[in-house]
Amino acid sequence: MGFSGHLVFARSERRLLEAPLLASAGPGLRGEAHEWPSRPGGWQTLQLEQGIWEDDYLPALVERTGAAACVADVSDSSVALVTGLDTDGRRWQAWLNLDNAAALLVEEPEDVDDVSLWVTTPEFGEALRRKRAELDAEVPADAEGALVWASAAGVRATAQQARIEELLRAQETFVEELFDALLDQLGFPEAADANR
Repeated sequence: MGFSGHLVFARSERRLLEAPLLASAGPGLRGEAHEWPSRPGGWQTLQLEQGIWEDDYLPALVERTGAAACVADVSDSSVALVTGLDTDGRRWQAWLNLDNAAALLVEEPEDVDDVSLWVTTPEFGEALRRKRAELDAEVPADAEGALVWASAAGVRATAQQARIEELLRAQETFVEELFDALLDQLGFPEAADANR
């Protein structure tokens, strides 16, 4: 079973784990949070177990740190929705592992009694193909949003949009690795210790 929870990426002079908004999650937080190796410039990633992160924490984190931040909502290490926010309130989103995202987002018909049977039908296959194509069509705008966000974060983006699009279309066993690769490609300095 993979990881389900949130990957929070932000810049701070202090440990993100000590941020007031996370302190409100309670004293058990330390056992449910894992700090990834820091990146130069104060960039940090926290891996938080399901149920700790709230949607309204992202704007609060950006306001508190005075820097752009993003969060990946991860499901079973197989799919993630990344949401980035900069200090001007501009937001971007992108799915990681599009095939898994498409399978997650396909709407089942109201007359389906047994989902396990429906996913083996040609109708499901066609619905999945349409949803995957829909997500794929959003990739260029998602990549552009990610690059604008990285630039607003003060990173000298050396990445080409085509490379970001390639990453957003990539499939990895562990979506956490794809999230980390996306940050690398967007130009954030790499952590000295890449072992997670």
